[in-house]
Amino acid sequence: MSKKQKKVLIRIITSAILVLAFHFVPVENPYIRLVLFLIPYLIIGYDILKKAGLGIIHGKMFDENFLMALATIGAIILGEYVEGTAVMLFYQIGELFQSYAVGKSRKNISALMDIRPDYANIEKDGVLEQVDPDDVETGTIIVVQPGEKVPIDGIVSSGNSTLNTSALTGESVPREVHTGDEVISGCVNLSGVLRIQTTKEFGESTVSKILDLVENSSMKKSKSENFITRFAKYYTPAVCIGALILAIFPPILCILVGQPANWQLWIIRALTTLVISCPCALVISIPLSFFGGIGGASAKGILVKGSNYLEALSETKYVVCDKTGTLTQGVFVVTQIKSVGEMSDDMLLELAAHVESYSGHPISKSLKEAYAKELDLTRVSDVEEISGHGICAVVDGQKIAVGNVKLMNQLGISPIEPPATGTEIHVAVDNSYAGYILISDLIKPNAKAAILGLKEAGVKQVIMLTGDTKRVADVVAKELGVDITKSDLLPADKVSEVEKLLDAKNAKEKLTFVGDGINDAPVLSRADIGIAMGALGSDAAIEAADIVLMDDDPAKIATAMKISRKTLRIVHQNIVFALAVKFACLGLGAIGYVNMWWAIFADVGVMIIAVLNATRALRQND
Repeated sequence: MSKKQKKVLIRIITSAILVLAFHFVPVENPYIRLVLFLIPYLIIGYDILKKAGLGIIHGKMFDENFLMALATIGAIILGEYVEGTAVMLFYQIGELFQSYAVGKSRKNISALMDIRPDYANIEKDGVLEQVDPDDVETGTIIVVQPGEKVPIDGIVSSGNSTLNTSALTGESVPREVHTGDEVISGCVNLSGVLRIQTTKEFGESTVSKILDLVENSSMKKSKSENFITRFAKYYTPAVCIGALILAIFPPILCILVGQPANWQLWIIRALTTLVISCPCALVISIPLSFFGGIGGASAKGILVKGSNYLEALSETKYVVCDKTGTLTQGVFVVTQIKSVGEMSDDMLLELAAHVESYSGHPISKSLKEAYAKELDLTRVSDVEEISGHGICAVVDGQKIAVGNVKLMNQLGISPIEPPATGTEIHVAVDNSYAGYILISDLIKPNAKAAILGLKEAGVKQVIMLTGDTKRVADVVAKELGVDITKSDLLPADKVSEVEKLLDAKNAKEKLTFVGDGINDAPVLSRADIGIAMGALGSDAAIEAADIVLMDDDPAKIATAMKISRKTLRIVHQNIVFALAVKFACLGLGAIGYVNMWWAIFADVGVMIIAVLNATRALRQND
C-alpha cells in the first residue's frame, strides 16, 4: 500500500470511529450535534469538496465529486448527519479499493518500466565512469557488468555472457551472447563483463521505444470506454435535472391538491437519487478492466498500444501470417548446391556469398554462414538490390545475379528446377545460368499448435502469405494446417492480398496480420490489427504494429486473443451489472422504497464489486 493510500485509510478509520462515537453519545443541542458531525465529515470529505469546488469554477461540475458533495451537504442540512457522513465515508472506501486495484494493475506495467536504465558505464583511463544514457553517442564503447541492465542497443565488441530478457519477452530462459552479437537495451547481464559498441542513441533504442509505447497505451481508448465517456457526459446532468424535478414537483402537486407538501421527504428522495446515480462503477471499472488486460498481457511479453486494439482483437475472425520468421524459424540452412558447366559448387557459393555480403536478410546470412570464410568486400562493387527478386553485383569484374526464379526470368535466363523442396537461390554469371543453391527454413516447433489455438479461439481462416515458391509454401501450409496459402508474392503483393481480404469480410469481423517486422511494416499498417512478432530491436515493427509480441512464439497470438476476450467479458459484465442495479435503485428510490443506505450500496457497493471484477483482467493464464 502506498503512502497516499495509507493516509486515506487513516482518515477512513478516524472518521468511522468519530461517527460511531457521536452517533451513540446523546447530544440534544442540534448545533453542537452539527458541529460534532462536521468534524468526521470534513476529515473524510475535504478533498472531495475541494475537487467539486474546482470543477464548478472550471465549468466541469457534473462529475462524481459534485454529486457526492451535493448529496452529502444536502443530507447534513436536512439533519441526516450520520447518513451524509456515511455516504462520504463509504465513497472514500470505494475510492481506496479503486486506487489499490489500479496500483495492482500498474504492477505488471511497472515491472516492464523497470527496464529503464539509470546509467551507462564508460571506461576512461581504466576507470568506469557512470554517465546518463542520453549523453552516450552512437559508436561509444560501454561496459555492462554482471547484474546491470544493458542501457543502449549495440554490438558486443568483447566478452561472453548470458542475458535475462524476461522483462521484455515474458520468458525466463536466458540468452547467450558472444563477441559480434547484437544486444538490445532492457536486458539484464547475468554473468560475464560485456563491452558493447552502441549502434543507436538512447532515445532511439529498443528500451525507449517500448517505454514510450507503454506510456501512451492509455491514450487510445476502446469503443466501450468512449461509450462510457459519452454516456456519463449526458447521464449525470440528466440525473441532476431529474433529482431537482423530484425534489420540487411532487410537493407542489401536493399543495395544489390540498395535501401537505412534505418538502423534506422529497428532498431526501432526490438526494438519495443523486447518490445512486453516481456513475463511478462504470467510469472507474471499464478503463481499469482494459488497463488490467494490458498489464496482464505485458507480463507475458505482449505489448498492446491501446485498449482499442485489445478490444478489436476479440473480434478477429481472419488471421493472415507471413511465413518466414513468423511460422518458420527464419533460420535458413544450405541443403544443396548444384553448379552447371565449368563452375564448381564451391565457387558458386563463394560468388553468391560475396553478392549477398551487404544484405542482412536471413537468406543472405545463411549463404555467408555456409561459405564460412572471411568475405573480401573489395572484390564487390555496383550492388543493386531488387525488392522481391534478389541482388545483382559485380564480383571480380563479373556481373553476378543472385535471386529467385523471377529474377532469372527478368534477365531472360531459364533456371533449373531443383528436385527437392526448399527456397531456391539461382545464380547467373554474365547473363549465363551458373546453378542453384537450395536453402531450407525450419518450421517453429509450436507453429502447428499455434494455428490450432487460433481455430479454437474462433478464427474462421488462417491465411499464409509468402514470397517463397508455391511448392515450398504448400508443403509448409499442409504441415501446419493453414486454410489458404498465397505464394510468390512481392511486398506490395502482400498489401494487395490483405486489401482483397478486407473487402471480402464482414464489416464487424476483424482481420489481423502477423509478421516478423523485417519487411512487413506496410501490411501491418493496412490490416485492422497489426501484430509484430519477434520484434525485439525492430524499430519498423514497433512503429507500425498495434500489438508487439516480444519473442518468436506464434502461440502468443492465441494468448493475446484470449486476454482480449476475457477483458471484454469483464467489461460487459460490469456494464450490465452496474446499470441494472442503478436503474432498479433509481426507480425504487424515486417512490421511496430505497433509503440513503441502499443508495450507498448502489453507488459504493456496486463500484467495489465492479472494481474487484475488473482486477480479474490482471490474472491471465495461457
